[in-house]
Amino acid sequence: MLNRLITAAAAVVLTTPLAVAGPIDSACVRSERGARNGALCGCIQQVADSTLSRSDQRRAARFFKDAEEAQAVRMSKTDADNAFWARYQNFASTAEAYCSR
Repeated sequence: MLNRLITAAAAVVLTTPLAVAGPIDSACVRSERGARNGALCGCIQQVADSTLSRSDQRRAARFFKDAEEAQAVRMSKTDADNAFWARYQNFASTAEAYCSR
C-alpha cells in the first residue's frame, strides 16, 4: 500500500509542469516597476505566451532594458520590423486590457 502511494505521488510530481519564467516575465521582474509586482509580470508573460512567438518574446524583452531599441523598431521601414511591431502592439494592448483588471 505504501509503495503504491509513493509511486502515485512520484508520478504526480514528475508529470506536473514546472513553472518556468518566460523572457518577458524575467525582463519585467528585473525592471524597476516589475520588481515590485511579480504578479503583474506573470500576467504579462501569460499574454505574451498567447500572442507572441518565443523569438518575438525574446526581442520584446529587450525593450524593458533599452527603450531606444523599441523606438528604433517602431520607426524602422523594413517589412520584418513592421510585422514585428504590429504583433508587439497587439501583445501590448492585450496585456494592458487583460492585466490591468
